[in-house]
Amino acid sequence: MTVYIDPPTWPGHGRLWSHLVSDLSYDELHAFADRMGVPRRAFERDHYDIPQLRYADAVHAGAVEVSSREVVRLLHGAGLRRRKGAAQPRSS
Repeated sequence: MTVYIDPPTWPGHGRLWSHLVSDLSYDELHAFADRMGVPRRAFERDHYDIPQLRYADAVHAGAVEVSSREVVRLLHGAGLRRRKGAAQPRSS
């Protein structure tokens, strides 16, 4: 099981955020997030938004640190990339 996280460089709501992704499946990603106690509401299209304060927790839990560009490449390579505005399948 491998999940990936990019640096917390994305601003929003007065914080910086990272993206937590899987290169295998959404089930893998949801399971990892559940173990970290990340609420499902933090899932957006194809990733979890992780606040900067939880970045080290994600890495400690096993997330591999990669660049933001690598996150996008991994999602595309796995066929898991969901663009904003695209029709979304129902989540499980």
